[in-house]
Amino acid sequence: MPRLARAIVPGLPHHVTQRGNRRQKTFFCTDDYPLYLALMAQGVQIRRLGEKKREENLRFRRHIKSHNFVERQFRRVAEQVQEQIDCRRCGECCRVTEVQIAGRDVDRLARFLRISTKTFLEQYTARDEEDTLVLRRSETGCVFLDGNECSVYEARPGNCERFPHLLRGAGSIQSRMWRFVDRATYCPIVYNWMEAVKELTKFRL
Repeated sequence: MPRLARAIVPGLPHHVTQRGNRRQKTFFCTDDYPLYLALMAQGVQIRRLGEKKREENLRFRRHIKSHNFVERQFRRVAEQVQEQIDCRRCGECCRVTEVQIAGRDVDRLARFLRISTKTFLEQYTARDEEDTLVLRRSETGCVFLDGNECSVYEARPGNCERFPHLLRGAGSIQSRMWRFVDRATYCPIVYNWMEAVKELTKFRL
């Protein structure tokens, strides 16, 4: 029998349970549960802070584009921030973003899954509104998301490997700033990088 739809009442807290597939264990040691709660809190906090600072970050984007900064210093900060944050303990980008994939990604993923490219395209890809090839999504995010981790991590698409595109991306960091304003609402790396670069460039609110 299907579950009844959950009643949503604005402002009313909801009790959330966490269990594994087929009622398997979700937490395997005493450290897992506090870590899970910390990650949940981090995700909520980043969304709240990122949205709160959206207008400020838009002004910061214009500030960056209107000045001639040495990009090397931005990359150095990005390296420092990325060293402190383990993406595989977060996975928020896999939950909220759509991943565009290229032909080489299809070939690599099909080999990794030991299926034909035709089968891979039928089962794991879709077309977005602009008819671009993307990975399929489930109710919880990317079709390959398993908990907080990518089940095809070793063969993940190039866009995923380069994300959040602070160190590796097309064009200069300044030219990519429009994307970072939105990414700061869900990616702790981008949020913390933007805050550090504001201080570095003496950005005034």
